[in-house]
Amino acid sequence: MTTVLATIIVLGVLIFIHELGHFLLAKACGVRVDAFSLGFPPRLLHKQIGETDYRLSVIPLGGYVKLLGENPHDEVPPELEHRSFAHQTLWRRFLIVLAGPGFNFLFAVLALFLVFAFTGIPYLTTEIGGVTEDSPAARAGLQKGDLVQAIDGTKIGRWEELSPKIKERGEQPVTLEVKRGEKVFQVTVTPQRQEITDDFGGKVSTVLIGIRASEAFAVEEVNPAQAFAKGATASVRIAALTLESIYKLLAREIPIKTLGGPIFIAQIAGKQAEAGVSYLIHFMAALSVNLAMLNLLPIPVLDGGHLFFFAWEAVRGKPVAVKHREMAQAVGMMLILALMALVFYQDILRLLSHK
Repeated sequence: MTTVLATIIVLGVLIFIHELGHFLLAKACGVRVDAFSLGFPPRLLHKQIGETDYRLSVIPLGGYVKLLGENPHDEVPPELEHRSFAHQTLWRRFLIVLAGPGFNFLFAVLALFLVFAFTGIPYLTTEIGGVTEDSPAARAGLQKGDLVQAIDGTKIGRWEELSPKIKERGEQPVTLEVKRGEKVFQVTVTPQRQEITDDFGGKVSTVLIGIRASEAFAVEEVNPAQAFAKGATASVRIAALTLESIYKLLAREIPIKTLGGPIFIAQIAGKQAEAGVSYLIHFMAALSVNLAMLNLLPIPVLDGGHLFFFAWEAVRGKPVAVKHREMAQAVGMMLILALMALVFYQDILRLLSHK
């Protein structure tokens, strides 16, 4: 039940935020919005308010905003042409389409800002969670539970400071100040070069001493301005990581089996909800940025595809021919359907293998 509710909340909120961006910008530009739907047809519930039909549809894998004149084959009465999407200036059309991914990104920034402002920013301490056998750290006598307080005389308090400083030294000896219980002492460790698997599944060469972090977290209290800056920075970092992941997938540096679809999202949402509200909000923020970046890909039928056509229109000075646009959208739809089938397949394999 927790997984089902968390999934409904996560997908519902992110889809709503995305479509709300299109809706509000269309309204601001004077474009008539004929329908606002959460989910894809068939329609389940609906209510007409003013000129817009608000809908809750059966298939919960997305949503849409139907604008007057959005379809080039729609007949628009002359008296409503000024409210038609197709009759707006190029920049207005560009902003209306960009607003969907834009709102997803802004949601991530604001969600992280609220979490950081109210609960602080969690970070890993420098407590050692484990020592690899026959590693430089093991030979130097380091143990699980030791707290590293300084490297070569420089005080540190976070794991994210510890690892880079060791890598900076290369294969040169480093002196660690370590606290074990009430005792503080120094040890000298010489990092060793090894080949490891990075976050993307690729092989990289780096220097290590053979320790891993514990699950000991501390919290940094921040003021609202710092919380907002940290939220924006974290959102940009997630966006960059998403784009890097896409590139590595296309370059076949990441195996296809790492892809996840709605089932995988549901599993993670359930686990984050069980861990706590702040964990679920963190996950929603990351997923919202992912959604924004994926929608900006220049694939016809996605927002990025429409933006590509608008950019091409700006260069050429006239819109792309309708028949060419429709052909590209047909190809784009086949790509999206193939991708959906692939991620569902990977989700099912993951379930069957219990991984």
